[in-house]
Formats: sequence, structure tokens, C-alpha cells
Amino acid sequence: MEKKLKTIKKGFFDVKNKKKLMVEEVTLKLKHVHYTDVKAEIPDEKGAENITIRWLITKKDGAENFAMRLFEIQQGGCSPWHQHNWEHEVFILEGKGRLINENGEEELKPGDVVFVPPMEWHQFKQNGDETLKFLCLIPYKK
Repeated sequence: MEKKLKTIKKGFFDVKNKKKLMVEEVTLKLKHVHYTDVKAEIPDEKGAENITIRWLITKKDGAENFAMRLFEIQQGGCSPWHQHNWEHEVFILEGKGRLINENGEEELKPGDVVFVPPMEWHQFKQNGDETLKFLCLIPYKK
């Protein structure tokens, strides 16, 4: 369910010529949906196996600073071994898994919190009988 929250005006200003270039009205809406109403997509990165991602909150919703994603890794699945120039904040919701980085492996269980700094090589692997589900928040580039 989406509800109209408020309308704001966003302006762009030419500092050099000291004049307003454009004013844009943006209507922000409260978003409240069940996560299963958000399409589960299959990542196309090489090395991703039995994993889906749901983009729960994005710029389309008016979130200008962060995206909230839900990952679901099925039995035997994993994210690719990868690195990137942004951080992640991760919260483990369900299931068990392993966090692999250059220093080794760590067990993941419900309630665990993980911070992955920029340029850190990492991978998430499912371990056990249940689907590993976790929220992963990432910043938008400015």
C-alpha cells in the first residue's frame, strides 16, 4: 500500500550565474508492502548460484541515499566472490551461512549483523537446510 506523504520542491541552482535553473515538484509516498510482493530477481553475476535479490526500497520509492535489498540463498547457493567500492550493511534474518573473506570464514546465523567495507573481497554462502535470508543496505553514489 502506498500513501501520499508530502510534496517537496527540489531546485537546481547555477552558483556561477546566481540563478535558479529548474524547480521540480516531487511527491514522496509512504511505502508499505509485503516483501513477497516485490519481484525476486536472479542476479546475472558470474559465480552467483541459487540466489535471488528483491530490491525492497530504491530511488523509485524516493529513497535518495540507500537501497534496501533482500537476498535469499537456497541450499548450496552463494553470492559471487567479489568486491566493489561501496560498503554494505547486512542483517541476517533466517537460515545459516558462511561469510567468506580474505581472512577466512565466519558462521552466520539469525540476528547477526555484518559490515562489509568498500573494496573488501567477500562472499555469502548458504549452509544448512533452510534458505539463508538477509537484508543488505547499500548507499547510492553521489
